[in-house]
Amino acid sequence: MTSSTKLTTSLIDVAMGRSHADLVIRGGKWVSVQTGEIVPKTDIAIVNGHIAYVGADASHTIGKKTKVIEANGHYLVPGLLDAHMHVESGMVTVTEFVRAVAVRGMTGMFIDPHEIANVFGLKGVKLMLNEAQKQPIHVWVQMPSCVPSSPGFERTGATIGPRDVAEAMEWKGIIGLGEMMNFPAVAKSDKKLLDEMSATHAAGKTIGGHYASPDLGLPFHGYIAGGAEDDHEGTRLEDAVARARQGMKVMLRYGSAWHDVAIGVKAITEKKLDSRRFILCTDDSHAATLTNEGHMDRVLHHAISEGLNPMTALQMMTINTAEHFGLTKEMGMIAPGRWADVLLVDDLMNFKADVVIARGQVIAENGKLQITLPVVKHPKWATRSVHLKRALKAEDFALRTRADHGSSIEAHVIGVIENQAPTKHLKVKVNAENGEVKTDMKSDLAKIALVERHRATGGVTVGLVSGFGLNQKCAIASTVAHDCHHMIVAGTDEDCMALAVNELAKCGGGQIVVKDGKVIGQVELQLAGLMSTERADVVAKKASTVLNGFMECGCKLNNPNMQLSLLGLVVIPELRISDKGLVDVTNFDFISVLDE
Repeated sequence: MTSSTKLTTSLIDVAMGRSHADLVIRGGKWVSVQTGEIVPKTDIAIVNGHIAYVGADASHTIGKKTKVIEANGHYLVPGLLDAHMHVESGMVTVTEFVRAVAVRGMTGMFIDPHEIANVFGLKGVKLMLNEAQKQPIHVWVQMPSCVPSSPGFERTGATIGPRDVAEAMEWKGIIGLGEMMNFPAVAKSDKKLLDEMSATHAAGKTIGGHYASPDLGLPFHGYIAGGAEDDHEGTRLEDAVARARQGMKVMLRYGSAWHDVAIGVKAITEKKLDSRRFILCTDDSHAATLTNEGHMDRVLHHAISEGLNPMTALQMMTINTAEHFGLTKEMGMIAPGRWADVLLVDDLMNFKADVVIARGQVIAENGKLQITLPVVKHPKWATRSVHLKRALKAEDFALRTRADHGSSIEAHVIGVIENQAPTKHLKVKVNAENGEVKTDMKSDLAKIALVERHRATGGVTVGLVSGFGLNQKCAIASTVAHDCHHMIVAGTDEDCMALAVNELAKCGGGQIVVKDGKVIGQVELQLAGLMSTERADVVAKKASTVLNGFMECGCKLNNPNMQLSLLGLVVIPELRISDKGLVDVTNFDFISVLDE
């Protein structure tokens, strides 16, 4: 008898009363996301981690060894699923991310580790996958598709190609292909990317999308024809509508800095599109957000506040997600045969998971973890990822010009947009000063530099940025710089920029704020320069010093450290910086910072 047959037999026997359940939940209100109804006075019988029976009376499944939980009228809700997220954005390991979110009702995560893949390649993905499979909740891994995100426009610490993707599709725990970010190459029928998608199709798995362009013309149609099945990059109502009509699953994200739910849900609340084509996710959540505000429970609260009824919002983070990844036989609803991932919730409008059951085990009660999480040791190579050719000096951050002293030059400046991933391509008049262009705090003009940190080439690319509102002599540096994850530094003073970079290299990576020549904020992220091995609450406290540092430097943006981290992502319009130069992402071409 196979293990599958044994499980099925045990489920049938419990449902029929021939054998006893391991756990029974009695007297709850069943949130049936599969039918969109709430069924009162419902019992659930669980055996071997799976649901055997859901009905009005499970007394026939109770034996002497059966544990019984009295729901006392609580809602019985399927465990929450996050359809698209990057653990690395939380600045913690997989285990510590689970510690932070499982107590809030999260029982399934679909993670794309393309951040660590850009640093370490396939072995970095394997490192994350191995840790994911040790968790008490479901952690599925999507194989990164674009490493680097845009070949020819950047150099990263590693590369991933079709052979790597084909190999990974055979690994247990790989659920599909991660977001296909190089949308122009797909529209041009790039063989490498089409081979990656073909390998995913052959494995019967899902292809994640990422179409970060407002152009809904032929490039959009070409991209969809390439095979991407979902997208989280739409920031307008017309983006949500167009994607749904073309057969994509629309992922509406509400992370720490990307707030796209409010506009996107209007496709459901106003346009009356079928909500089953929509999914809620986070994409990127900072450690402070996880610790202080929540995760998918936070998304749920927000979605309800934007006009979704609780049932619809819950469907968009349970059954819709499971269906998208082909997992409805395993999860996404409370029904026989599925994993017993059940939450006991007192009030759906003010959602809070009082009891969290994952795989048939009570893992959290009243916000407290009831189990011991795995202890994971990381290899030394994973903690040694910052390689500079030499210590940097102030002159390394000079923006030189051939223009005469005092003359006016047009500069191409990266414009930050609060709470959105895209940037603006600003054209600003600047003045030449003794062969250089300086920062101008009065005009909110700071320097942005990308420092190569994977191969110790000594490369430094310098540009200009506006939108942070820095009005002090300061600099902020980060080895979290999507997706290349070189070191990125913004500042108004070159000496502060050099100090920030050098101090960050000494501690093995992270984020740091320097003001008036002194470090005023820092979080150390030694694992790939992206994650800490400390607990999320500890990391959140350290990360808060960085956020506070931003504010002391004059920045009033929401989560500006996440805005900074995206300025090197050369697949999202309009303007970005890479180790090879300034990139006009709208036209996918390099441009000079200064028109001389």
